[in-house]
Amino acid sequence: MAQPAAWDTHPEPLSVASAPVPEYGTGSLADLLPTLAAGMGVPGMTAGITDLAPADRNCVFLIDGLGWEQLRAHPAEAPFMTSLLASSRGGTGRPVTAGFPATTATSLASVGTGQVPGAHGLLGYTVRNPDTGALMNQLRWQPWTEPALWQPHPTVFRLAHAAGAHAAQVSSPAFETTPLTRVALSGGTFHGRLSGEDRMDLAARQLADADRALVYTYYAEVDGAGHRHGVDSDEWRGRLSHVDGLVRRLAEQLPPRSALYVTADHGMVDVPFDEDHRLDFDEDWELRAGVALLGGEGRARHAYAVPGAAGDVLACWREVLGERFWVASRDEAIDAGWFGPRVDARVRDRIGDVVAAARDDVLIIASEREPNESAMVGNHGSMTPAEQFVPLLEVRS
Repeated sequence: MAQPAAWDTHPEPLSVASAPVPEYGTGSLADLLPTLAAGMGVPGMTAGITDLAPADRNCVFLIDGLGWEQLRAHPAEAPFMTSLLASSRGGTGRPVTAGFPATTATSLASVGTGQVPGAHGLLGYTVRNPDTGALMNQLRWQPWTEPALWQPHPTVFRLAHAAGAHAAQVSSPAFETTPLTRVALSGGTFHGRLSGEDRMDLAARQLADADRALVYTYYAEVDGAGHRHGVDSDEWRGRLSHVDGLVRRLAEQLPPRSALYVTADHGMVDVPFDEDHRLDFDEDWELRAGVALLGGEGRARHAYAVPGAAGDVLACWREVLGERFWVASRDEAIDAGWFGPRVDARVRDRIGDVVAAARDDVLIIASEREPNESAMVGNHGSMTPAEQFVPLLEVRS
């Protein structure tokens, strides 16, 4: 597939404008459910991904961590999904983009609400809560923050349910009552099933339960294997092979007038374990200077400066990170559209005074304050094709 020209450039030195911004409005995860719901006649929904034909019954199967590039590189482990590559994005054979940061909490909120990150406000793995000044982990929802205040937009599932369509989520029982599910993926009915096979069977039955249906199901283990062992490890390839069988199982059970879309929340990059590729914030006085809080994750950092130091932190980070990261001030990142064409006032100050997005296979780790995250092999978050491009495979009945 020929990639857009913006992804092929390799500017030196890196400028904020050179970052390959996701395809908000026409080809991002935030556009998927509104497109499907519009085709089902749900009021207020817009079909941003114009390549997709309407269907009465729509199922989205989200495979955590399965990027477009990783899928294309492993045809032997994923023969069924590989056979569907030409169907991606409505038969164009193209991927869609995750959104920035390319991380699970952000992407799941984009999928479920149909809003860009700057609107739903889940702007990374961790961000500063402007009301408390403390870091908020948006995946684990720690410390507790009232979900409806943090993310007030209704999900597409809720809107579809209100419009008379059958809306359902089929996932692990552990996710049923989590705040992230509440703000991103709630609406209609939640069905907890432990095994992937049971989820596929139930998702197919949920599709058949109504003339108009919007069903979501999920598989997490590809992402977990990538973080622990790396993309292309035996463990990762084994998980890919397993989920390929799940996709086939679901596809073979689709009721009439259905469309199945297989996508992901982000891709992944393996980062070597050495000082050249893993810059340790906790041991680098230059990166620490003037920084009160470090948010985000290794490839998509939010740096919150002490009062009056934002300009100095920006200059220092640009000098230290050189051509390996796109480094922007808050205003520059917003104006460049990194978080989408709109950033709601309530979420603006969740963005770091400085935002750094990796271009190369590098990380800003924090070995003392983030020991578990700093030990991960596979990582994601930035705007490179390996992280941003995700499949949108299609099967219709």
